[in-house]
Amino acid sequence: MYSIVQKLLMLCDAERSHDFSMAFLKGSQHNLLKNVYAQSLSGKPLECLGLSFKNPIGLAAGLDKNAECIDAFDAMGFGFIEVGTTTPLAQLGNAKPRMFRLPQHNAIINRMGFNNKGVDYLVERVKQSNYQGVLGINIGKNKNTPEENAIDDYLICMRKVYELASYITINISSPNTPGLRNLQYGELLKTLLSDLKTEQTLLHKATGKYVPLAVKIAPDNTQPQIHDIATALIETGMDAVIATNTTLARDSVQGHKHANEMGGLSGAVLTKQSNDITQMLSKALNGAMPIIGVGGISNAQDAAQRYASGARLLQVYSSFIYQGPPLLKELTNV
Repeated sequence: MYSIVQKLLMLCDAERSHDFSMAFLKGSQHNLLKNVYAQSLSGKPLECLGLSFKNPIGLAAGLDKNAECIDAFDAMGFGFIEVGTTTPLAQLGNAKPRMFRLPQHNAIINRMGFNNKGVDYLVERVKQSNYQGVLGINIGKNKNTPEENAIDDYLICMRKVYELASYITINISSPNTPGLRNLQYGELLKTLLSDLKTEQTLLHKATGKYVPLAVKIAPDNTQPQIHDIATALIETGMDAVIATNTTLARDSVQGHKHANEMGGLSGAVLTKQSNDITQMLSKALNGAMPIIGVGGISNAQDAAQRYASGARLLQVYSSFIYQGPPLLKELTNV
C-alpha cells in the first residue's frame, strides 16, 4: 500500500506531498484509517536518559513540527518521537519552493526555516494526543530574534514544554536560520548551555520532574570543533547529544539538478559524514552522555554501524520518507 501511495506522492511537489501526507495522518490517527500504516513491532526495550524506550528507533524532528500526528507515528511503531522544531512565535519560514527531492540519491534538500505554528499551538496538540511513550520536543529561536538574544527564545520554549516533554532538544544546528550555527561554538555555546542548565535546575525543583536536555549538532564540524563542543557539553552538564542535523556539503550530489539549491542536505548521502561525527563525539565524550544517531540511516547495516560508532539510540527522517513504515521493521531487528 505504501509503495503505491509513495509513487503517486513522488509525482507531486515535495512540500505539497508532505502537507498532504501530514493531513492524512492527522485525520486518520484516531479512526480505522490508521490501519493503513499501523503495525506491531517486536521491539527491543531499553533504558536511556532515565527513560524507558520500547525500541531504540525514533522519529527525528522536522517531520511533525507542530505535534499534530503524534498518535499516527506511535501506531507505526516508533520507539520514541521528537516533534518540532518549535519557536516562541509562529513563523512562515523561508520562501517557496524550499524542499527538493533527489531520488537518485535517496536524499532531500530543504530550507524550510523553522516554519511552525508556535510553541503554544504545539503544547495544545501534545496535550490532546493519547501518546504515552517517550516524547522529545525540539526547540529553536525565531528568525527575527537577534543572535545575542537567542537564549530568551530557548527559555520561553523550554518553560512552556517542560512538563510535557520526556526530553528537550536544543536545536543550534539548522543551516536554514541565519546565524543559528554560530551558537555551536566558543563562549556563545557555553553561555547558552549554562543558562539552559540553570533553568532546567529551577524547573526540576518547581515541578519535581527532571527533563533531560539534548543538544543537536551539525555534521559539518571539524574534529577540533567536535572536541570543543564535547567539552562544553560535559562542562555544562548536558544530558545527551544528537548527531547530526543536515549538511551544507554537496560533494555527494554533484551533477544533480537540485545540487546547488540552498539548504540542508539529508538522506543516504549523509551516512558516512554523520557516522564520522558520531565516532569523533564518542571518543571525545568518553561515555559522559549518550549519543542519539541520526543522518543517513537507511538500512540494518547503517544502523549497526552507527551503534558500533557509539550511538545508543537512532532517529530517521529522509529514509522514512523514501521507505515508509517497513523501514522500522528492519531497523528494530538490528
